[in-house]
Formats: sequence, structure tokens, C-alpha cells
Amino acid sequence: MTVIDPRPLTGEPLSLDLLNTRWMSEGERQDLLVDTEGLAIWLAANGLDGDFAADEATLRHTRTAREALKALVDRPGDAEAAARVDAVLEHGRIRAVLTTAGPGERAEFTDPAWGPAWTAARDHLDLLRTAPDRIRTCAHEACILHFLDTSRNGTRRWHSMATCGNRAKASRHYARTKET
Repeated sequence: MTVIDPRPLTGEPLSLDLLNTRWMSEGERQDLLVDTEGLAIWLAANGLDGDFAADEATLRHTRTAREALKALVDRPGDAEAAARVDAVLEHGRIRAVLTTAGPGERAEFTDPAWGPAWTAARDHLDLLRTAPDRIRTCAHEACILHFLDTSRNGTRRWHSMATCGNRAKASRHYARTKET
């Protein structure tokens, strides 16, 4: 039985996709990571389900990473927020390996339950290295989703023009027509 991912935005880089396990729907905050079933959906959506178990320990560590990443996105450059992400990163490392295909890398974890959390935190480091100014929170006041702005000029404001962008434009239009 295939379970459908209920989130309105998927496919973002792993660290932002982890942040997007919380979203708003009809004015109510939703959270995919309330239980191991939601964790299983998130792991599967990111191709991690074959590597990691959707158990209570993994859920707890993944939530820890989500909170650390949220603090860092909300307060870029904040030392306390960076320390929280570093605390997650303490649970893993990259090991250089030589394979038949040539040089490679393999992630190793202090405990496999930290794998998804560490992987998401490590992904965020890559975003900070390559495009820190493109990590965005949707500009709509009722939206809490995050995205990587891949637009050519880097001016994307909403996670989706079809939803939040249209709502913002409709609100402005309504305000203008109400004034006249």
C-alpha cells in the first residue's frame, strides 16, 4: 500500500524538505513528524527508507535536526543556532573510501538512528556553501514553507505562485477595490 505524502511542497533540498514537514492547511499547523508513520513517508519521499528505520529513536533525532535547522534558517549567523546544528553533525562523519569505480565517500554515524538527521544537517551545509542567499521562507504571512530560490534572477518570494503568490495578489486586489 502506497501512502501519499500530504505536504503541499516536496522536492526541495533535503534540509528544506525536512523543514517542510510542517505546513499550514486552512489556518491549522500540520506536522508530518508526529509519529513514525509520518517519518516513514518523509524517508520514502527522500529515498532514505532503504537506509534508515522509521522508529522512535530516528523520529526523535530527526525532529531535533528539524528544530536546529529551523533556528538556523530563522536566525542566520546566530552562534546558538549554529551550535544546535553542530550538535546534530557530531553524530556522523564522512569517510573517504576507494571503490572499484574510484574514490568515493561514505557517511558513518555514531548510531544509525541519527542518519536522517545528520544527512539533512549535512545537506544544509552544502546549501550554505553554494547558495546561502537563495534559502527562503515563503513571503505569504500565513505560510511557513521553505524553498531554495532557483529562479534566474533570485527574486522568487513564494513557495508556489499558484497558491501563496495568487493569494497575496488577490488580497492586494481586494484591498484596492475595497478602498474605491
